[in-house]
Amino acid sequence: MLVDSHCHLNFPELAANIDEVRNAMELNGVGHALCISVTLKDFPQVLALAGKYPNFFASVGVHPDYESEPPFTSKTLVDLAQHPKVIAIGETGLDYFRLTGDLEWQRERFRTHIQAAVEVNLPLVIHSRASAEDTLRIMKEEEAQKVGGVMHCFTESLDVAMRSIELGFYISFSGIVTFKNATALKEVAQHVPLNRILVETDSPYLAPIPFRGKTNQPAYVKHVAEEVARLRGSSLDEIMDASTENFFTLFKKALPCN
Repeated sequence: MLVDSHCHLNFPELAANIDEVRNAMELNGVGHALCISVTLKDFPQVLALAGKYPNFFASVGVHPDYESEPPFTSKTLVDLAQHPKVIAIGETGLDYFRLTGDLEWQRERFRTHIQAAVEVNLPLVIHSRASAEDTLRIMKEEEAQKVGGVMHCFTESLDVAMRSIELGFYISFSGIVTFKNATALKEVAQHVPLNRILVETDSPYLAPIPFRGKTNQPAYVKHVAEEVARLRGSSLDEIMDASTENFFTLFKKALPCN
């Protein structure tokens, strides 16, 4: 069994075809999916999916790209995280690739998420793009290691991966690892400890080879796992078993379905 540790099933591309999405998951051995929140406005959609389907879970948080999101406090996140199907805080973090200028608001929002995660004792789902040093610095300053989490859709260096692992975080590989030009990322996949690997789709984005350019979906996480297995000289079963065990070890509030 596989777990898609990061997807956006409330986005229109997937929500309109949720029965087909779920059927494809079953056919490809994907037993569970973590539906990720990117705004508080749309969080009820994410929670509704997790509430309706036993094998879906939810996170609560605000993606760093959404500058126009209304102000919120750590208490806001803590209160929303009380729902039994909310198993993580995020997607949060820093993104210096898409946005420029004074991004102190982004860093302060990141701190708010970490503070909420520590208070509610839930792991973090972290987005970091072109911002690795500030991301790691703030994680240390706010003691994110108390709850750990996942560096989602990882695209940084092996050094950043190992420093994240030292803080109690897991490294999640997306469809990007299947891309031919992702040489550095393929090296990371070869060297990250097996007990720190997760796999994801980030669907509807970043469809892996051979579906690149098409709408991604949780069923395609199998292709990510296959590439990680190939790079490590492992069997697909080994990566499936390890990544699934890692998911439920990290997200302790998640209960696997039979």
